[in-house]
Amino acid sequence: MSAEAPFFIGRVAVIGLGLIGCSWIKGLRVRGCVGEIAGFDRNLDSMQEALRLGLIDDFSAELGPVVAGADLIIISVPILAIRGVLEDMAPHLAAHTVITDVGSVKGSVARDVADVLGADFNRFVLGHPIAGSERSGVAAADENLYVRHKVIITPQANTDKSALRLVRRAWRAVEADVETMSVEHHDEVLAATSHLPHLLAYSLVDTLANSHENKEIFNYAAGGFRDFTRIAASSPVMWRDIFSANKQQILKTLDLFSHDLSFLRAAIEQDDTTTVMGVLTRAKVARDHFSKILARRAYVEPMKTASVTYIASPAGSLKGSFRVPGDKSISHRSIMLGSLANGTTEVTGFLEGEDSLATLQAFRDMGVVIEGPHRGRVTIHGVGLHGLQPPPGPLYLGNSGTSMRLLSGLMAGQTFDVEMSGDESLSKRPMGRVADPLKLMGAVVETSDGGRPPIKVHGAGKLKGIHYDLPMASAQVKSCVLLAGLYAEGETTVTEPAPTRDHTERMLKGFGYDVQVDGNKVTLCSGGQLTATAIDVPADISSAAFFMVAASIAEGSDITLEHVGINPTRIGVINILKAMGGNLEVLNEREVGGEPVADIRIRSAKLKGIKIPEDQVPLAIDEFPALFIAAACAEGETVLTGAEELRVKESDRIQVMIDGLTALGVQAEGTHDGAIIQGLGHDGLLSGGEIQSHGDHRIAMSFSVASLRASAAITILDCANVATSFPGFVDLANNAGLELDVLTVK
Repeated sequence: MSAEAPFFIGRVAVIGLGLIGCSWIKGLRVRGCVGEIAGFDRNLDSMQEALRLGLIDDFSAELGPVVAGADLIIISVPILAIRGVLEDMAPHLAAHTVITDVGSVKGSVARDVADVLGADFNRFVLGHPIAGSERSGVAAADENLYVRHKVIITPQANTDKSALRLVRRAWRAVEADVETMSVEHHDEVLAATSHLPHLLAYSLVDTLANSHENKEIFNYAAGGFRDFTRIAASSPVMWRDIFSANKQQILKTLDLFSHDLSFLRAAIEQDDTTTVMGVLTRAKVARDHFSKILARRAYVEPMKTASVTYIASPAGSLKGSFRVPGDKSISHRSIMLGSLANGTTEVTGFLEGEDSLATLQAFRDMGVVIEGPHRGRVTIHGVGLHGLQPPPGPLYLGNSGTSMRLLSGLMAGQTFDVEMSGDESLSKRPMGRVADPLKLMGAVVETSDGGRPPIKVHGAGKLKGIHYDLPMASAQVKSCVLLAGLYAEGETTVTEPAPTRDHTERMLKGFGYDVQVDGNKVTLCSGGQLTATAIDVPADISSAAFFMVAASIAEGSDITLEHVGINPTRIGVINILKAMGGNLEVLNEREVGGEPVADIRIRSAKLKGIKIPEDQVPLAIDEFPALFIAAACAEGETVLTGAEELRVKESDRIQVMIDGLTALGVQAEGTHDGAIIQGLGHDGLLSGGEIQSHGDHRIAMSFSVASLRASAAITILDCANVATSFPGFVDLANNAGLELDVLTVK
C-alpha cells in the first residue's frame, strides 16, 4: 500500500446487519478507522445485538436518521432488496455521502442506482468482497474476515474519483486485497465461479431428494457428496435473488456446462476412455492449480505470491551418490513431440519443475490428454501433427523461454491463432530471434515493442521451407525453425555457426522422423509423421553442474552424480572444469533413448584460472553462473569471451554474477561478451554478504554453492524461481553437505 495518511472516516451507516457488513465495520472499528457507526436492519433483534456487541453506536427503525449525514453508507442486503433501500434513503442523502454495496451481482445494482438516483449519480461505488463464513448474522462478525481476501470494485465511467478512493481505502484498512473489474466482466466471472456451482448443488440435492430411493441415497452419501452439496444449505432467498439478478450470465454459463456435460455423457456411453481421461486430467490439474492460487502458492507465479530468501552458511565437504532432476530441455521436447505423435508416449524421469509444467499445460490447453506427472512419469496420448485444437485463451508460459521459442515454431504451422505470454522476467526476453526466421517461412508473427513477449502467431496458411543461417549459436532458434519445418512445404535447413545442443534432432529421430545432420547443417522435410515411443529423461547436466563445482571447490569432497546426460553438445562444463584442473571421472557410459548418459565422479581439486576456449562456450552456456564461482575460487585469472548470449537470459547473467562476486570480495569485471575474474586461490575465502539474484534461478543456486568457500553466511534474495529448473534443490544440497536455510515471506 502506498505511503498515505492513516485512514479515518467520521460517520458510517450500515444497512443490513449480517456477516458481511458487520465484519467490515467491526474491522474498521478495532483498527481505529471510524468515528461513529449507525445501523439499520428490518430485524429489531439484530440491531439490538449489534448495539450490545459494540458494532454500532445507534440504530433506528427508520432508514432516514441512520443515513443522514453519513460519510459512507454500506448496503449489505439481498440483491433484489437494494432498489427499495435506495428509494427509502434517497431523500435523506447528504451531498458528500458515498455509497457502496457488497452484492455478488453488479449489473442489476448499477441499473437500480441509475433508475432511482439518476444516471448522473456518481458517488455509488459498486463492490463485492470474495469472503464468507459457515456462520452468519451479527454474532458471527469477524474483524479479520477480509484479511488477504479479494474485494472486487467495479467502477463505472462516471464514478467519482474521490468516492472510489474512499471505498478502496476503507477496504484496504481492513487488510483486503482490492482489485478492479468492469461490471460485465465481474458478473460473467461470478456466474461461472460462484453462481453456477450453487445452482448445480441445489439442483442435485433436489433431484436426489425427489428420487424414490432418497432415503438410501442420503444414508450412504459419502464425503464427496457432502462437500459438493454443502453450499445448498445457503439462504434460498439470497440465491433466488442472485439467479434472477444475473440471469443472462448464468444462462450463458449453464448452456456451456450443459454442452460439455452432454459431450462427457456421449464419451462414457461410447466407452471413449481417452476422452474421459482427458476431461478428468484437465479438471484435476485445473483444480490443483486453482487450489494453489487460493492458497497463494500458484506454481506458475511463485515470485508474485512469496518472497524466498536463501541463507547459505559456510559448510564442509560434499559426500555421497545421488541423482539430480531430469533434463529440462529433454523434458520440454518429450511433451511437445509426444503430443504430436501418433499413439501413446510414456515418459520417465520428467522434470516436474515450473518451466516443464508450463509446456505440459500448454498442450493440455490445446486438447492433448496427458496423464501425470507422478514421480517423473508422464503418459501422453498423442494427437498427430495436425491434431492440436485452439486453446481457450492465451498460453501462459511462466518463466520458460524454451517453451515460448519452441512453441512459436510449432504454432506457426497450425490453422489457428495463438497468443503466448509469460511472467515479468520472460516478458523482457528477446523473441525477434525466432520471429524473424518464421516470417521468412511465411508465418504471421507479432511481438511487443523491442521484439518482446507477448508473441502472437497467426495460423495464416502454408509455410515454405527455408535455408537459414543462424546469426548466432542458439539451440532454441534452431529448434524453432526445425519444428516449423515439420509443416513447411519443401526442405528446411538450419546452419549453425557453432555446435549447440541437439536434443531436438535426436528426439525427432527417436520418434521416427527423418532428420539429416551433416556437420553444422540440419535438414528435414515435411510430410512425415511422429510415432509414439518411450523416453527416459536423463539427469540434467545443467543441474549437475552446481554439484560439480561444489565438490571441486570444497576440500575433501567426493560425490558421484548418477545417470547424467552427457550429450556432446552439453558437456562444456565437464571440459572446462577439467581444463581448470578439476578431478572428474565419467563412468558407466551408456545410451538411453538416443541420449548418452553416464555417472560422473567429482573430487575436490586445486583449480587454476584459464582462458576458456570459445568453442566450449555454446556447450556450457547455461552453466557459466556456476563456472564463475569455480573461477572465483581458482588460482589466477579466468577469461571468458564469446558469451554475449548470457546477457539476455533470465537476467543479464554476466553483470549479475560480476556484481555478486564483487560484493563477496572477488576482483571481477564484465566485458561486452564475457568476464575477467581474478581467483582468490586455493586458500582464499569469499566474504559473506547479500546477493540479489534478480529472480534468476541459476544465479541463486550458484551463490548457494559459493558458501562452501565463504568466511561468513551469504544471503541470497529473490530465490523463488529455483523451482523453475530444480525442484528440491535445497533438500538435495543439504543432504549432500551444504547448509542452506530458506526464509519464505508470503
